[in-house]
Amino acid sequence: MTYRDVDLATWPRAAQFRFFRTYQQPHYATTSRLDVTNLMARKADGVSPYRACLYAIGVGLHAVPELCVRFRGDQVVQHGMITLSMTVPTDAGSFGYAYVPYRPDFSAFDQQAKGLIDAVAAGGSLDANSGERDDLAYLSCMPWLDYTAINNALPGPDDCIPRVTWGKFVQGQGRWDMAMTLEVHHALVDGAQVGAYFAAVQGALNGF
Repeated sequence: MTYRDVDLATWPRAAQFRFFRTYQQPHYATTSRLDVTNLMARKADGVSPYRACLYAIGVGLHAVPELCVRFRGDQVVQHGMITLSMTVPTDAGSFGYAYVPYRPDFSAFDQQAKGLIDAVAAGGSLDANSGERDDLAYLSCMPWLDYTAINNALPGPDDCIPRVTWGKFVQGQGRWDMAMTLEVHHALVDGAQVGAYFAAVQGALNGF
């Protein structure tokens, strides 16, 4: 884990951090529709839409510094790189968690992600994070539903790890799109950063 301490004496959002840390329900979730037309056109070339979405999410998270910030009590840190942790259905009918470090090169990320995800699907253990790591973002795909809103199970107000969910790809009027949700802790992330995240993810999806 490579991170730096954030100096609360000079941090521009220190007041907002202290304010929202008093909330019992400080998390909020925002759902937006994203265009995946270019991505679906690449499916015939062997590009995995699922792993491409993982990559685009990684681009979005790393484009917004606030999404790489975590707090540990009153200490605030900013990570240089976030590992993506996603739920993976197993061959036994359960699920486990894979941990895929983000890499800015899609080909390298894709190859790494496939190997790590396949290993969990073949029978890996649950391997849930019990709090020893916070250099993570939690990801889950809901390919069965074109949903309009969703939120996640959270252990309490001190959990500051972002959650990202995305849904079924839907075709209509000459394009494909999907719902994606970002759930964050308001002590660290405001609406402007949520908007910047979705713009960065859309940019990555347009690049396929």
